[in-house]
Amino acid sequence: MAEEIKHKKPKTTKSGGATQVQSLSRALLLLERLAASDMGMSLTEVAASLGLAPSTAHRLLNSLRSHDFVDVDETQGLWSIGVNAFSIGNAYLKKRDVIAQSRPFMKRLVAETGETSNLAILEQDRVVYVGQVESPQTMRMVVSLGSSSPLHASGVGKALLSVIPSKEAMALIRQTEMTAFTEHTITRYEQFEQELGRIHQQGYSLDDEEQFEGLRCIAANIYNEYGEAVAAISISGPAVRVKRERLPQLSTLVMDAAREVTHAIGGKVPSTSHKR
Repeated sequence: MAEEIKHKKPKTTKSGGATQVQSLSRALLLLERLAASDMGMSLTEVAASLGLAPSTAHRLLNSLRSHDFVDVDETQGLWSIGVNAFSIGNAYLKKRDVIAQSRPFMKRLVAETGETSNLAILEQDRVVYVGQVESPQTMRMVVSLGSSSPLHASGVGKALLSVIPSKEAMALIRQTEMTAFTEHTITRYEQFEQELGRIHQQGYSLDDEEQFEGLRCIAANIYNEYGEAVAAISISGPAVRVKRERLPQLSTLVMDAAREVTHAIGGKVPSTSHKR
């Protein structure tokens, strides 16, 4: 008869487990402090920033150093982030593909609004469409990925321009012809500059039949970790469906989606209070 063998788990005390968790928490906080320091930190500075005894801080630093999470300049006695911390942080960038991260929110926008959702980036003096989720409606807005739109007459173009310093944005616009595609297209520089200021304050842009008669587009920006616009997300549809009375509701949905994509890629929405 086979003998049953029972494996006993190693005993751990509550105090021992708590100590390990505390050490882990301290190590993570230590990494955060070092990451925020441009020049590195001395042992005394590290200890003071965490409220630890220098001996405890030194023990944590050496433990992290053994795994290449931190490094030390022996000549100056300054500790800094190590190559392994960089490698792990860099791995996070793999999930930050704005096109892939945007798609679920674009699908939701289509479900919520019934209109096509687009994703575009700024490329020199034009915007290029890099993502799209089509509306299920028979009459809908469709663009080819890789195609472009004029900056001055597209919702995504105006959104992306609105967060660039005013002088730079207008210098970019002056490189274009500001063609009048419809009677609603803004073709005067002063009026367009005012339009960008309004967009900057309200957080979304509106292409009000400016590129195509009977088509409206609402767009908002997606930002990276530096608060820089890296893309704009939008909805586009016939003016008979994207009615003026629906603009407050639709613009809120677009801004919410842009904000959620920004969060998903580790970005931050900048304050609208700073001057352009």
